[in-house]
Amino acid sequence: MADAVLPVLVWIRILELLPVRDRLRAASVCRLWRDLVRDRALWRDVDVRPDELSARSLQCLVRRWFHDNLRVLRLRGLVDSGINRRLLTPALLRELSTRCPQLLCLSVDDADLRNIPYDSLPPSLTRLELRRCLIPGSWFCCWAVPRLQHLVVHSIDTFESHHLLNVASHYSLKTLSVSGFLKIHDADIEQAAPDLEELERFVLRGSFISDWAMEFIGRHMIRLRFLEIRSAGSLTSTGLERLTSLRDLETLGLDLSDRVSPGAVIALCQALPRLRNLSVEFRD
Repeated sequence: MADAVLPVLVWIRILELLPVRDRLRAASVCRLWRDLVRDRALWRDVDVRPDELSARSLQCLVRRWFHDNLRVLRLRGLVDSGINRRLLTPALLRELSTRCPQLLCLSVDDADLRNIPYDSLPPSLTRLELRRCLIPGSWFCCWAVPRLQHLVVHSIDTFESHHLLNVASHYSLKTLSVSGFLKIHDADIEQAAPDLEELERFVLRGSFISDWAMEFIGRHMIRLRFLEIRSAGSLTSTGLERLTSLRDLETLGLDLSDRVSPGAVIALCQALPRLRNLSVEFRD
């Protein structure tokens, strides 16, 4: 018997390393394996991205295997296919909300979400991660649940400045990470920054902002512990000076041009008493 060779917790750990599709196949081997696969600890953090499930398979997974202890769910669609558009539906999300009332993190890659109203997302979510997705212009536009604390947006062509302003004004974010080709400019940072005073982690990659934006980051985001700004080719030494007010900053990552002197970087480091990690790249 398998349980005579390895403890149950070891078997559970082995099954955790399998893709979900293989995990379900293992459940059909014997009664012992079926009971192991049904263990609730195995369904706390679920990643179905390697399986590229259809909507029907995902619905079956939700109904048969997901429980109220699910905390993290990671999905992948096919943004150019018809299957993708049916991967997540408002009805399926409502069922997920009912069966998994403690779901905290939803991560979605390569999916068309334009038919999904924002308030159909599980209300328990505190973290939302979107990569290479299509989202509607109406998202984040009201005081609707879920009330996010952490938002990660990567390579979302449909994420525009009004999304940033809506997110900032309606949620008390602690993490905001936006990267890829973004339509975000100095004026957007100026408007959003006063509503991002609770922010502890801010990542901005792919937006060409200048010293003007750094002024408002330094003025309002004083609780930041982690700051990363990449592809900001317009920054000068004056912009770096604006960050000296971030007294809690522990990690800083910047792309700088030759208009910023090494001395300005050293002066900034000396002004930040808690800084422990620094990553600076000088670009032509």
